Amino acid sequence: MSISVELVSGRGRDWWPRPGRVFAAHRQHTFAQLADAVDVAFGRWDRAHLHVFVLPAGMDVSWASWRAGPAFRNTRDGRSARLDQLRVGERFAYVFDLGQDWTHLCTVRSPESPTVDPSLPPAPVRGWGDLPDQYGRGRPDDEPEAVVPRGSSALLDDLPPILPCWGPRRAA
Repeated sequence: MSISVELVSGRGRDWWPRPGRVFAAHRQHTFAQLADAVDVAFGRWDRAHLHVFVLPAGMDVSWASWRAGPAFRNTRDGRSARLDQLRVGERFAYVFDLGQDWTHLCTVRSPESPTVDPSLPPAPVRGWGDLPDQYGRGRPDDEPEAVVPRGSSALLDDLPPILPCWGPRRAA
């Protein structure tokens, strides 16, 4: 399968144009394997944070590297939940680091590359856009930037309402 992943927001900022990557994956890969591939491709070096995939029909997937089982109640463990439940055209969200809220829109597409070996991890096959530093640093000796709380943004209006802040804004 092919999964397009676009960075929507993170560190209190909505990203436009949205940088993204397309991943080749096998249906037998787990959500944790996909998340690792996404985090590496998006330049995240501190990956000891909570992860959650928000899927259609309330079948959310979560895990933490330091805990056995899913990180949240009523979710499936991403280390055992496989991608085989996804269908072409389906869209879902991936959130990395629930303090910084790096949110991504993921879309399952028809395969772009030859058959993927399930013994190898998912891998990016193409991408676009500039990727922000995980902690907002521009130079090696910079201090991490503070996270700015984000309100509703017009940059999120085109997204499917998978996450509470996504989709058309409501009039007050």
